[in-house]
Amino acid sequence: MTLSNETLTLLVLIALGLGLLGVLFGMFGGGGRRGDLDATPPADEVVGSLLARIERIEKAVRTLNGTDKRQQLQIEAGVRRVGLLRYDAFEDVGGRLSFSCALLDEHGNGIVLTSINGRQETRVYAKPVAEGTSSHNLSNEEGEAIRQAMSDRSEAVNAG
Repeated sequence: MTLSNETLTLLVLIALGLGLLGVLFGMFGGGGRRGDLDATPPADEVVGSLLARIERIEKAVRTLNGTDKRQQLQIEAGVRRVGLLRYDAFEDVGGRLSFSCALLDEHGNGIVLTSINGRQETRVYAKPVAEGTSSHNLSNEEGEAIRQAMSDRSEAVNAG
């Protein structure tokens, strides 16, 4: 579970508010019993305790924020965009057994795999892709697989 900076800030403010309410209740909410006032710690001890709690909460928020950033980088680096195009590579071979498949991360980096199926043999090619393009020559089918992977998902849903 990841929390945005705004959510983490809100949690810290809520914790501060509850802590302040606790201090005020401890100082003024004695219920009118005078004997309990002697057992109430001095205000500077209460404030010091609250400051220590606030520091622990701030440390936890910083840790959560760092974890959130690391997880976001991992998510962006994973395969998130896939494009698949099946086709007949040769006129005498049907069934659309040949394919090109682009497997890309959020930034368009990854690979495009192509399998060319003929009657006697099958050949498989893998080409690197960086930012939606490749330094290798791409077939029309490989280019289309990359375009499918890079296309906005909402466009693909609306087109289908």
